[in-house]
Amino acid sequence: MSKSVLMPISQGFEETEAIAVVDVLRRAGLSVTLAAVGSGAIVTSANGVTLTADTTLKAVEDKSYDFIVLPGGHENAMTLGSDERVQSMLKAHAAANKPLGAICAAPTALHKAGLIKGAYTCYPGYEGQIDPASLVADQKVVVNGSVITSRGPGTALCFGLAIVRLLVGEETAQQLQEGMLIGPCE
Repeated sequence: MSKSVLMPISQGFEETEAIAVVDVLRRAGLSVTLAAVGSGAIVTSANGVTLTADTTLKAVEDKSYDFIVLPGGHENAMTLGSDERVQSMLKAHAAANKPLGAICAAPTALHKAGLIKGAYTCYPGYEGQIDPASLVADQKVVVNGSVITSRGPGTALCFGLAIVRLLVGEETAQQLQEGMLIGPCE
């Protein structure tokens, strides 16, 4: 049975960080659910791309997933950080010792849930909302225990590969990296 991934998204999500990550994860055979945080399944990205999510967060809030991943986009990250349902799900997921990840501005939502402890990375400028002393600014992706963080749209494919590496294994991640012609992720 394939492992399951939840991606909550809301208005103002960063489309590259959402779609590229979902693409990599699905190519690895993972079951990915995009769940709109608002009342309907239609969300519009930071750059005006309209997407129909698979479902709403309300419809899946009681389900269990193997991984929760948060895409960035300033407005989306602020929503994910302030939405009580999202914050509750993140805390419960972490309490069950399950891994999670966030990219771009979304590590701020993990921080609001108390889940950034030690090394992380994010989009430049957001470290002031987290912990500037623990920022690793020279890496595309930082894996710190069960938390994976990444910097922004240009690192989304490497971020997706890091999730695949964790959930499926090195061999699948390497095959995808080669097959998709993704350059070095270090």
